[in-house]
Amino acid sequence: MNGPVTSYIELGLALGRHIDGMVDAYYGPPALAERAVAGAPAPPARLLEDAGRLLGALDTGEAEDGVELEDARRRWLRAQVIGLHTTARKLTGESIGYADEVELCYGVRPQRVDEELFVQAHRRLEDVLPGRGDLAERFVDWREAQAVPIDQLPGAISSLCEDLRERTRTAYGLPDGEHVEFELVTDQPWSGFNYYLGDLHSRVAINTDLPVLSTSLGHLVAHEAYPGHHTEHSRKEVGLVRSRHWLEESIFLVGTPQCLMAEGLADLGLETVMGERPEPILAEHLRPLGIRYDHEVAASVAVAGEELGYVRSNAAFLLHEDGADPDSVADYIARWSLTSPERAKKSVSFLMDPTWRAYITCYIEGFRLCRSYVAGQPERFEALITEQLLPADLT
Repeated sequence: MNGPVTSYIELGLALGRHIDGMVDAYYGPPALAERAVAGAPAPPARLLEDAGRLLGALDTGEAEDGVELEDARRRWLRAQVIGLHTTARKLTGESIGYADEVELCYGVRPQRVDEELFVQAHRRLEDVLPGRGDLAERFVDWREAQAVPIDQLPGAISSLCEDLRERTRTAYGLPDGEHVEFELVTDQPWSGFNYYLGDLHSRVAINTDLPVLSTSLGHLVAHEAYPGHHTEHSRKEVGLVRSRHWLEESIFLVGTPQCLMAEGLADLGLETVMGERPEPILAEHLRPLGIRYDHEVAASVAVAGEELGYVRSNAAFLLHEDGADPDSVADYIARWSLTSPERAKKSVSFLMDPTWRAYITCYIEGFRLCRSYVAGQPERFEALITEQLLPADLT
């Protein structure tokens, strides 16, 4: 193996030795992984030089094992390497502004939103939430009342997963032999995580540091498994890695546009297989298990509060560009997201993690771009889980 694809994989693996969690998945040639862990980690300065040389090789049209890369494939690789180059710059100690980091790594530039958007969302929620009095207290009380006891999570996850898997198979197809297993974990900055193991298998971890809510459980299973991350990984393993031998798809790297696309399509997944209002279907799974799920209110709240996702983007600006202290940012999130102090602090811990600080844009802008691109056309969602696409391809 020789060429820009090989160099890209080696660079990603080498950077991963410096940053825990950067290599989200790898199931490519074992020899490259073995070589990457041999000896001491390469100095960041050398990795920065390697990234610069790789960008030059892509710009000059260098071939992989004598095979010229297609223009679209080369453009995808170049966008990925720009993200790796940015990570290497940070490792050398270079200071990069938050918005610049997001744009270089993920291919979109984040923007603050006017808080009037949140005010309007609060007004809509006033009309749909039960009870009277302070809106934040009503919202927190209603949401936390939908908590699923930990001992009931396995049954609920299994029921939802089976249904979502069959719907995904019918709508888009799944490779023979694919498989997902779930586990419950604690002490993580995220709510759920897909560990793609290769050979069409995923392990999905659900974090129980905070109570898992019935109102988010369907979205969580769809996002991590069907038709989200596991579906994308397994479809691309078969269609791109095995069939076309595009080995760059055998590694999944944080800090690249690949992540924004993955999170956007995963967040869109539930409505693509259950419709824009999946709440009645979710209730059919949860209520027989004795799990509280107020689906009529949940549907109204979801519509009324969709804009509140942008609170997290504003919070990231407060932390990383304005220098606000974490406690005041947690207060900001709690105020505008109408969430409990515990959940607000958990959000801040995610935003402060060096590996994940810029990642929030993947959910916010990724979802917006993917929903706009798909626009109710199933074949476009299938393209997202099948082909190499960049954020710029969706606009």
